[in-house]
Parts: sequence; structure tokens; C-alpha cells
Amino acid sequence: MSLPPSEVPQGAIRFNTDSQRLEFYAQGEWWVMSTDTPNLGRSVDSTPGARAIWAGGNSSTDGDVIEYVNISSTGNGTDFGNLESNKKYPAGTSSSTRGISAGGGPASPNGSDVIEFVTIASTGDAQDFGNLVDGNTYISGLSNQTRGIYAGGKQSGSFTNEIQYITIASTGNANDFGDLTQTRGNAGGVGSPVRGVFQGGYTPTDVNTIDFITVATLGNAQDFGDLTNTHGQQGGNQAGSTTRGFFIGGQPSGETQIDYITIASTGNSTAFGESSIALGYSNCTSDKVRLVRGGGQAGPGARDSIEYLIISTEGDAVDFGDLTTDKHHSGSCFSNAHGGL
Repeated sequence: MSLPPSEVPQGAIRFNTDSQRLEFYAQGEWWVMSTDTPNLGRSVDSTPGARAIWAGGNSSTDGDVIEYVNISSTGNGTDFGNLESNKKYPAGTSSSTRGISAGGGPASPNGSDVIEFVTIASTGDAQDFGNLVDGNTYISGLSNQTRGIYAGGKQSGSFTNEIQYITIASTGNANDFGDLTQTRGNAGGVGSPVRGVFQGGYTPTDVNTIDFITVATLGNAQDFGDLTNTHGQQGGNQAGSTTRGFFIGGQPSGETQIDYITIASTGNSTAFGESSIALGYSNCTSDKVRLVRGGGQAGPGARDSIEYLIISTEGDAVDFGDLTTDKHHSGSCFSNAHGGL
């Protein structure tokens, strides 16, 4: 016997025997949960699975590199192709078929407004998609299957609270969505198919603010809660399941702490475990079962290490492998199976 809607908890999961699909409950409705993930493994992978892709992450040498791993396996990054130019601090978003890298630096004087895309199941160089509303670096992203959302960042030398969006399946320029509750750059972004959450960042003072939006609508962000600590210089993340969102590392001085939230609710984050390295500018994505983090900054040095954790449990991240290049300056990161899909 089904519960009346008023008694169903946010984030509840059920199997619909009529449609033969998994569903989850959020904001008064049951939503279909995507369970079809293409097998994009490589010949060296022990287990088939979805891809995680890192693009850019430096302003000079090797800052245009795109590389990938199979999330379900372990091992080192594999070359995918190249961005149009060296980029640091772009934002990553994706559907199950297309990955997007938007904005970043060091395009002078305002940051880049370029949006590029790749087809995740292939390899090759990124192609032109369109342009952001303004040149923007330190920008953050999240997405569901339909929309890519970009928030905050730095435009013309000043931090912004601007939120903008694109339709991933088409090409074209970004449009205005609304505003964050405060101006900031390098926030972390994560979401379910329904809701998007932006957390932390800096103004340049580090903040612990968590905001949320409803991805399918337009409007300003609302208060969600607070992080357990201030997390500046997060880099853009799209890491979690349809119910849990994760935030790893940050500044000042690099952090090891991993926080998570229940996306369909509101409230403060909860400690999950620790990363093996104290990091800022961390680059994360997921396949709903595993979260992978690659690159980042530890003190003054760039890192090429990749770690992973199991989303449904609590505990510390463990070694996965290494990227082909150091990702010091927060490259865009996305997958074809993250929690927003």
C-alpha cells in the first residue's frame, strides 16, 4: 500500500511495477531514476562502466589536455583530445552523451566566454558550442540530462553572483537564469535531476554558504544550509548520486575533509571521510556508485593523483591511479553517469 504524498520522505526510492523503473521522490513528485549507463571502458579496464573526463586545468603547458578514465575500474588517465586553448578554472557539465567545458582563463582581461563540447563516447578535440553571457573564470557548473547550469565566477576582475544556463543537446549561447545568494568564485556544484546545489567558494574570503535551485525553472538561488567548514577554491564538481552530493577539499591551505548533503532536503553538510591529500582546486565527478577526484593543488604544487570513494558508505578516499598531466588550476570535470542524470 502506497503512502499518501504528504507522508513520503524526500529522497525516498521505489520500484514502479507499472513502468518497471526505479523512481525517487522529490518536491512533491516521483521522478524516474536513470539506470542506463553506456559501457565506455577501455581494453585495459577490468570492469566496464561510465567515463570520467577532465579537460584543461592549467594556463600554460598542457592546459588544453582532455583525458578520461573508466570510473568502475582503476588505472591512469588516457588521452581524449584537446580544448581549443590552454584553460584554467573552466566549469564542466554533461548529459549522458555530451560533455561541456565553459569559461575559464586566462583570456584577457575578462576570462573566456567560450563554451566547448565533446561526445563522451568518442575521442577527439572539443568543438565550439557557443558563448557564456560574459567572459568568466573561477566559474562553477552542474547539470541534469537537459540543462547545464553555470554560477558565480569572476568577470572583469570582480566576483559575480550570476547564474546562467544552456540546453546541452543543442548548441548556442548561454541565457540568464537568476542569481546566487552571494557573489563568489570557485564554488562546488552538484545536483540531482531536479535540484542543483552550489556550495562554498570565496569572495575572496572563504565562505561556507550552500545555495540551491530547481534546474528546470528560472529564478534566484535559495538558502540550503552551511558546510561544516569554509571551503574556498573548491573548483567545479558534479559528484554524487541522485540523492547525495559531495564536496572535497578546498582552502585555506588545502583540506582533506569530505562533506556530503542529501540533495532533496535542506540543512547543513555532514562529514563523510578524508581525502589522502590536503587539496584545493579539486576536480570531481561520479557514476552514482563511485566518486572520482583527480588533480588539484597541494600547497604550491600541482597534483596528478586520482582517488575514489563509494558514495553509499562513509569512509576515506583510496588511490585510483594518475592523470596524464597535473591539474593544478581546476579543469572542468564531468561524466556520462553523474547524479544529475
